[in-house]
Amino acid sequence: MLRGTWTSHSRRAFSSSCHRPISSSSNTPTSAYNFLPSNFLPAKPRSHGLTEIRGPYYYPVTQTYLDELLSDWGEFVDGVKFAGGAFSLMPEERLRGLIKTAHKHNVYVSTGGYIEKVLSSSNGNRAVIQKYLETCKNTGFDVLEISSGFLSIPTDDWADLVEMTAKAGLKPKPEVGIQWGAGGDASVAELESAGTRDPKWLIDRAKTFLEAGSYMIMIESEGITENVRSWRTDVISSVTSALPKDKIMRAFPNSLFVHLAKLSVNRFEAADPEVFAYHIQNQGATANLFVDHSQIVQLACLRKGIWGTGSTFGKIVTIGEGESGGSNRIPSA
Repeated sequence: MLRGTWTSHSRRAFSSSCHRPISSSSNTPTSAYNFLPSNFLPAKPRSHGLTEIRGPYYYPVTQTYLDELLSDWGEFVDGVKFAGGAFSLMPEERLRGLIKTAHKHNVYVSTGGYIEKVLSSSNGNRAVIQKYLETCKNTGFDVLEISSGFLSIPTDDWADLVEMTAKAGLKPKPEVGIQWGAGGDASVAELESAGTRDPKWLIDRAKTFLEAGSYMIMIESEGITENVRSWRTDVISSVTSALPKDKIMRAFPNSLFVHLAKLSVNRFEAADPEVFAYHIQNQGATANLFVDHSQIVQLACLRKGIWGTGSTFGKIVTIGEGESGGSNRIPSA
């Protein structure tokens, strides 16, 4: 159990009023090729068709690089997520600068699942957790991911942590999956030895966390499409059928890192573009996806239906707004 007295065990609807508003895209860049047709996608800020990219971890992502990346591709990026608690090692001024750069481009910033380390190192001490939440909020973070790939946490405690996060002014985003030990770049053999949970476990907890006030659920890819010998498409189908589309986001590994480190183990590990293409094929161009920052261009082209592989080229379609149907660009909000 998390130590300390919780102020409320009630389940309440999440209120966005306690979070920093991200303004609409009032100055949508205009391409010289707008005369060419492409898929209509929701404008920022949007509730579906979200793309969250990985920030510093496998590779450094500096303020200058992020500014340049988002200047070119910001209309296709909704969030930036830190991994491995990397932000805790950065000089505070530089961290604040990185977060402000993301906000300048109407992009939210997520802590990633570092709360897992906070919980384990503090033995669930409420004062330490509260201090962590307050520090994240004061530093400028918008979203706090609540993962537990390495931990066993009672569902009620997990839901209470969702409520505590919302009270701190952050958007709670629990990460759930079927794989025990997910999140540590473990080998296929290690994960197989650890075992997996029933998909119903994932779905039931996701519903509980949404009732507790989670603004979205991150679906951990390990055990489903990452570090497996064959994809668990049955799990994907169960999750997408049981949970609201705009409340779930799918995560993918870093293709280059995995390719270099583990290519000999499993051919799917280096093929996450195949994975997000699978989700786009089956859930449509407005599926919520988390990818590496190096993959944003490929994903944007796929969402807009302007390019793809043999299985997706010319096959990804959306219906636009108004009498004219499709749109040549992401519209202004």
